[in-house]
Amino acid sequence: MSKYCTVIRFFIAATLTVMSCSATFCPAQNKIDQQGRRQGHWIKTDKDGSRIFEGDFKDGLEIGTFNYYYPDGTLKIRNIYTVPGRFCQHEAYDEKGHLLAKGFYNQKNRDSIWTIYNEQGRVVKIAGYKMGVKQGAHIVFNANGDTAEIATWNDNHRHGRWWKRIGKHGYITGTYINGIMQGRLTEYGDDGKMLRDGNYKDGLKDGNYRHFEGGILTVDERWQNGALTEREILLHAPNDRWISVHSIAYIVPKGNGATVYLTDGSRLACSDSPDLISQRTGDEFFVILDRKQRIMSNTSCIAGIANDADGRAILDLQPKPPFTIFPDEECLRMVRSLKRIDELDEQ
Repeated sequence: MSKYCTVIRFFIAATLTVMSCSATFCPAQNKIDQQGRRQGHWIKTDKDGSRIFEGDFKDGLEIGTFNYYYPDGTLKIRNIYTVPGRFCQHEAYDEKGHLLAKGFYNQKNRDSIWTIYNEQGRVVKIAGYKMGVKQGAHIVFNANGDTAEIATWNDNHRHGRWWKRIGKHGYITGTYINGIMQGRLTEYGDDGKMLRDGNYKDGLKDGNYRHFEGGILTVDERWQNGALTEREILLHAPNDRWISVHSIAYIVPKGNGATVYLTDGSRLACSDSPDLISQRTGDEFFVILDRKQRIMSNTSCIAGIANDADGRAILDLQPKPPFTIFPDEECLRMVRSLKRIDELDEQ
């Protein structure tokens, strides 16, 4: 009997020892205290038993390292809390384990500097935040790792100098005030020569706006509160000559150049190609009359549709040019559209 009691006492002692070790090394999970607060180590799973997150709580607040997982168990998010439940270092990963982003959260708001990566591990963006609001420098990088855009943000608005890469070496730069473009905007091509130079007021073009080709001024515009008031273009005819687009009636290809007919009935023989002249005039005032012959006209010179001596439909153009345009269906739709716009303007 004595020996039997000894065995029982040994068994009870051993059991208590194991229970004590279990309490030390394997604490109970997913505990909630009397105040309804999460405490200790938590592992949350979905209905299939896959982990959703794992981490520790103290008085209902996250502490230490918190991990979130994809359904296959791959790490999705790691939050390392330095201030319980409030401030943490954040890392996000894709399903292949590539780091996508890292930064800081303050009360679930992006805060401080964030870095975004592509699948190759290259930085694609560095951005500043203050309690979820864009604040400070934002730098974007292209696939080659070169700087693609630099902007300063304040209270979720671009504010200050802005720079953006255009092409390989070209760029455009200007200034934003509270998210609105203000002041001078300039653009340079890959050859380092200026492409355009203009002024903005409250986000609208205002004042002089100039365009360049190979560093040479070819288009000079005047704007007022976003409305174009004048556009003059450079023509080589045969000497350099500046012409208002409003004084140009028709542009007709001739050899490697073009003949430009003016509204006063005169004409200019230009060494510039029709396409180049068209780029300078812009598409606000000019349309193509004949795609095969590549003849262009100022919209103000299109009076409508008339008939020639044989009763065929022709374009009624004023001033009358030394050529005849027999409109196809596309041209007819264009004329009807222009006349409809004129009727609406008159109303």
